[in-house]
Amino acid sequence: MPRTQRNDNFIDKSFTVMADIILKMLPTNKQAKEAFVYYRDGMSAQADGEYAEALDNYKEALRLEEDSYDRSYILYNMGLIYASNGEHEQALDFYHQAIELNPRLPQALNNIAVIHHYQGEQAKEAGDEEAAEDYYSKAAEYWKEAISLAPNNYIEAQNWLKTTGRSSMDVYF
Repeated sequence: MPRTQRNDNFIDKSFTVMADIILKMLPTNKQAKEAFVYYRDGMSAQADGEYAEALDNYKEALRLEEDSYDRSYILYNMGLIYASNGEHEQALDFYHQAIELNPRLPQALNNIAVIHHYQGEQAKEAGDEEAAEDYYSKAAEYWKEAISLAPNNYIEAQNWLKTTGRSSMDVYF
């Protein structure tokens, strides 16, 4: 049974009905509509913590979706799943693919920075200051790019950049 038919509360059912009506009215081809259904089911599964199911849906959406902007969000969400499972290299790969298709995706840039910062913390704990500094420098570059796209976001990153002397600007917004 498709995920959209398993929603058991009124709000989810109402949203699904409305989304289906809008989807039928959109002037897009059948393949794009089918890709959206898989994407929507992937998001629903991801929200429920059903990551394997979400990835299956995202992979199918990716196979069907031709629009690079929409593909970037599918790849971004796949990166989120891998990151939440601690598979950072796989997550980085998906985030980078998303950015290649949509360079104006600050959330992907932010998540890359978060992973690099985490890797820096791990290297620092292991006593490898040089590797830690390399990771922190990468994090700083990605955060600067994310902040330039979304200046009112990522306040903690802005503070970290300032307090570590990595900020080239006093105020981003």
